[in-house]
Amino acid sequence: MPSVPLHQKPRQRWQKVLYKKQPFPDNYVDQSFLEKLRKNVHARQYQYWAVVFESGVMIQQLCSVCVFVAIWWYMDVGLLAPQWLFGAGLASSLVGYVLFDAIDSGAGRRESGRTRWADLKSSVVFVAFTYGFSPVLKTLTESISTDTIYAMSAFMLLGHLIFFDYGANAAIVSSTLSLNMAIFASVCLASRLPRSLHAFVMVTFAIQIFALWPMLQKKLKAQTPRGYVAITLLFATAALVGLLTITSVGTVLFALLLVSISCLCPYCLIRLQLFKNNIHGPWDEAEIKEDLSKFLL
Repeated sequence: MPSVPLHQKPRQRWQKVLYKKQPFPDNYVDQSFLEKLRKNVHARQYQYWAVVFESGVMIQQLCSVCVFVAIWWYMDVGLLAPQWLFGAGLASSLVGYVLFDAIDSGAGRRESGRTRWADLKSSVVFVAFTYGFSPVLKTLTESISTDTIYAMSAFMLLGHLIFFDYGANAAIVSSTLSLNMAIFASVCLASRLPRSLHAFVMVTFAIQIFALWPMLQKKLKAQTPRGYVAITLLFATAALVGLLTITSVGTVLFALLLVSISCLCPYCLIRLQLFKNNIHGPWDEAEIKEDLSKFLL
């Protein structure tokens, strides 16, 4: 039988380390390299009706823009008196204010430490300030053509929808920028209304629908999901009915848009999840999960 020389060393096993010199090429890997291959480790599994529920935020905001434009058109053509809109807005604000506290039995107010008297003073100051500057708002854009005003308003409302906080953690989200763009659009459109009172009521209504209404929506969604769904359906129906009195073609297109966002897009998302194939393994970059803030002090 052939004998093995005693001085022959066993073949060195490859190790996945960089600090050690090994008799292997730099791009060498052994058969165990793919043993730790994992697919879709951090993939999130979506449920259809859960996605439909989350799409209600976008539906609400699209309907808010639709209602705002429809109300502006009613006032521009003289079908809606500013006194009626101001009264309806005041009544709805009072109802929403009471509902906002009643949803969580005032827990949110106690945490913030804000009193009802402070809210009343802020509201009075805002209304007085807006009413006092309504003549300025009415004449602010007299030197700008109407077509440019309409284009600017459309662009600002589109930006409002793009930057609005729908609940996603993304860099593009900016609630402040979204609200400012909506108010800017309302000032532009209000300047084309017949009188200063119209401009005052229009800007006040913009604050109610673009600033106060989303706050109530968020609390309804968190505390009473069924009530949130019911209000979303009612609000969408009101927006479609209001738009129908202006244009039938626009109503059909807007209805198709709402159905696509609330029903078709969630279905496409669920179907596309089947084709998701993210791979993870030893080639991934190292992730430091330890809190290193203590070393920065």
